[in-house]
Amino acid sequence: MRYRPLGGTGIHVSPYALGTMMFGAIGNPDHEDGARIIHAALDRGINLVDTADMYSGGESEVIVGKALQGRRDDVVLATKVHFPVGDGPRSDGPNRSGNSRRWIMTAVEDSLRRLQTDWIDLYQVHRPDHTTDVEETLSALSDLVHQGKIRAFGCSTFPAEEIVEAHQVAERRGLLRFRTEQPPYSLLAREIERSLLPTCHRYGMGVLTWSPLASGFLSGRNRRGEPVDLTAGRAKLTPGRFDPALPQNAAKFDIVEHLVEVADGVGCSLPQLAIAFTLAHPAVTSTIIGPRTMEQLESLLDGAELTLDDATLDRIDAIVPPGSNAYHPDGAWTPVSLSDPARRRRPLPDRPAA
Repeated sequence: MRYRPLGGTGIHVSPYALGTMMFGAIGNPDHEDGARIIHAALDRGINLVDTADMYSGGESEVIVGKALQGRRDDVVLATKVHFPVGDGPRSDGPNRSGNSRRWIMTAVEDSLRRLQTDWIDLYQVHRPDHTTDVEETLSALSDLVHQGKIRAFGCSTFPAEEIVEAHQVAERRGLLRFRTEQPPYSLLAREIERSLLPTCHRYGMGVLTWSPLASGFLSGRNRRGEPVDLTAGRAKLTPGRFDPALPQNAAKFDIVEHLVEVADGVGCSLPQLAIAFTLAHPAVTSTIIGPRTMEQLESLLDGAELTLDDATLDRIDAIVPPGSNAYHPDGAWTPVSLSDPARRRRPLPDRPAA
């Protein structure tokens, strides 16, 4: 693989990153199998491993930590903070999530312990938190860099305007700044091309995209006119995304048929086309693949040398216009101004203001 600079950090990473969200109870609970997949990815040239403290309640970090023993120095290790971790009384307290200094300082120690390492190469804020001043977050993360517990920090699924605000605050207050962003990006979700990717490019940020297979919709397993098993795999987790009876899904199935024709013309699989597409954008550093099995990993890596030419990208643009979404990625952040009705409705006499 040809390694790429990660923003301005001086760290170089592979264009394919190994995502480990499917390691643990939510996907593959076999720790030894997870280690084999990690080792196989490293042997194929991947050097960036991405996880998060909340994946399977911390179990993913445990699997990654065990697998990297003896190979830690060769790996760029990334994890995240924001969400509650696990279940029970230690996870549901009012101060056990978010982007506060209090939670960040607690969560990073827990991640270091689970990962069995003294440092994290890239520590990412998993989602925005409007209850915490961004200066508070940047100050805590800057301190962790100075303490040597993390090498750099970034954000995940932040809108462009909040990234701009964070950079302005960092400059005014003399704090370190977000070096990376991790947004959802796929053939079916191209909205970040409008402002987010240009903003990251302007600030020299590295971009690690997630869900290149649209949470499994671009895996090639589900096709128009064929029955969909809503009781297994990704469809079991989010049946509303795959149910062909829903109009929005019927439209996605139509798009997939056109994209399969493009993949056939290129001589690759639909998943390989989907991943190569994300890497064609000049602002994208790496795309995160999240295999659950060794077979899935090998199939995806077999397309690692694929580069799409202008004619192919033009065909894709005609099917899914640049900057458009065929669906709203599950797990993508929705601003409070949209999710909270009280933020967009004038108070009535019998309804208190927000």
